[in-house]
This record gives sequence, C-alpha cells and structure tokens, in this order.
Amino acid sequence: MLRITEYIKKTLKGEKIKPFPGVILIWNLTNVCNLFCQHCYSSANTVRTGEPTLEDIKAQIPYLKKAGVRYLILSGGEPLLREDIFDIARLFNESGFITTLSTNGILISEKNIDRIKENFSYVGISIDGDEETHDRFRGMKGAFKRSLNGIRLVLQAGIKTGIRFTITSQTYRSIPYIFKLAEKENIPKIYFSHLVYSGRGRNLSQAEKEEYKKIVYQIINKAFEYVEKGIPIDIVTGNNEADAVLFYKIFKERYPEKAELLYENLKIWGGNQAGVRIADIDYRGFVKPDTYFPLKLGNIYEKDFYQIWNSNGILSKLRQHPRPVKGKCEECSFLDICNGNSRSRAYAVYGDYFAEDPECYI
Repeated sequence: MLRITEYIKKTLKGEKIKPFPGVILIWNLTNVCNLFCQHCYSSANTVRTGEPTLEDIKAQIPYLKKAGVRYLILSGGEPLLREDIFDIARLFNESGFITTLSTNGILISEKNIDRIKENFSYVGISIDGDEETHDRFRGMKGAFKRSLNGIRLVLQAGIKTGIRFTITSQTYRSIPYIFKLAEKENIPKIYFSHLVYSGRGRNLSQAEKEEYKKIVYQIINKAFEYVEKGIPIDIVTGNNEADAVLFYKIFKERYPEKAELLYENLKIWGGNQAGVRIADIDYRGFVKPDTYFPLKLGNIYEKDFYQIWNSNGILSKLRQHPRPVKGKCEECSFLDICNGNSRSRAYAVYGDYFAEDPECYI
C-alpha cells in the first residue's frame, strides 16, 4: 500500500519513513458472502468446505510468529458470517498480533459493535460509489445504505476505520462522490484499490490508459489538497505501484527541494511487496504471495506456514530487488521504487509472472 498522505507529511517535515517491520498476512477465513460483487478476487459463494477451524488457526500461531507476521487482516468472503470470528480475533490479539477486519459492513450492528471494538484495531469497509453504482456493483439493492450504516456505527464507537474503493471502468466516475462522502461523514481514510484480474475480477476492465492516468492524478492531487488544507483524511492506494512514480513527479513539481527525500522514502517503502512483506492464506489453507496470485505456494494442512513462507521457487525471485521483470519494466528507471508492479496482472494477461504489468500507465 502506498500511504500517500503519510509520505507527503513526513517528507515535508524532513523525516524518513520506517518500513513495516514484518509480514502483513491477509487470511481469508471463509469464502461465503452475503453479496455477489463483480470484482471479487475469491469468487465468493456459499461453499464452506475447507474453512479452517479455530484449532487449525491456533496451530499456526507459532509458525506465523516465526515467519515474522505482525499484522493480520481477517477477510473473506464476508468474515462476519463466521460464528467464531471474535474468538479468532481474540486468539490473534492475545498472541500479540495487530488484528484488523476487512468487511462489506452489512452485518455491523448495534448488537456486535462492542465486540468489534474489543477485537479489532481497524475496520475497513467497502464502498464502490454512490448508492446506485454501489448496489449494482455489489449485486444487492440496499447494500449501500446498510454498509454506510456500518461505517457510522464504527465511527460512533471510536474504532479506527476507512473505506475501500476499487477502481474499475464501472466505478471510477464515482471517485468525486467518494471524496465528498468521506468529508461529509468524517471518514478518516480512503483506500483506493486498483483492479487485479483475479476471480470474478477477470471479467472486468480498467479505464483506458490516458483516462486511467487522469484518475490517479485526481486521487494524488486530492491527497495534497487534504494535507495543505489540514483536512484529516488519509489517502492510500494499492495494487498499482506505478502510483509511486506519478506521486513522485507531482511532488517534485510542488516541492522540488524535498523531492530527493521523497524518492528515498519511496525506495524504503519498496514498491510491490507480494511474497515479501505481504502474504495470503485462502479459506482452504493455501498460502499465496498475495490475495490475487493464482499460484499456490503450499497448504497449511500439509506444511506449516513458516516452511511454506521460506521455500524457494517463485518467492526467491519475488524477493529480488529489483525483480527480474521483462518488457518495458526491465529498463524502467523507476523500477527501484515500483518493484515491477503486479505480478498477478502480468500473469493474467501474458501467462508469465515476470512479464511487464499491462496496467502500468507511466
């Protein structure tokens, strides 16, 4: 994730950032969902076969620690459909992990808000546009109102929260609305996720390249506006590390005297972290370099997480810096801050994990 607002603030103060000290693990605890979203990377449905039990999860705790996992994002499907979700979160918290929740927000209610506050340090809730756009994209009439109600409950409870928006050709026109919504509702964070061609997302498309670049300009410029006006909304983007290059170029135009420090901070950040500081376990126990990767590294029912995470093969290549990427990425002068961008998108389009990223707009 590219924490644009944070990097603007720290660079303007003359500070160097600190890379996250460990591994961030997304654990898809279930594939069951109460929505049918067009972009769902896991193609969530009603199948529960293979879900890890509380004991399965508990058995992996020592190996997660040994592998350097510090931060857990509990996701799905819809994780709040698991009856034991709070028991799982408590287990992680008591074991010393930072535990967060990724949800569509529909099941957040006055009945469970206290347990959510007790067990999660952060809650990310998906909103993909205005009411009409969101409901169409998520496959349920009334989904927007219920998700917005979930956001309001989380904010009222004093839980750190943010909204997640996926940029696609169907949703990008709603970005101005998303900014207005965050400002009106005092939502402190917006995470813009770029589309990765995985699951049902394989059937979607991104905006045309020039339009796509304008979209990212819009997002980055809004981050500068928020910082310069003192508006307390953080802007973060993910799944297209070309954003760092555009961010650097815009920053250099605005603050040329600080541009070198920003570039150093972006190098510390390191670009795409799939297989490096990002890991995923799907609902059947398969470990992947990130949530979108079609390649499975191993299964926790056969080997423990530490063994899988320290195996060779593609992980060794993902952990090279810069990565041995091909095409225009190979010769790009910004490879050291982008790290080759999404290997999942490269594979989806070219059938090669180390081909150029087809959605690089630089």
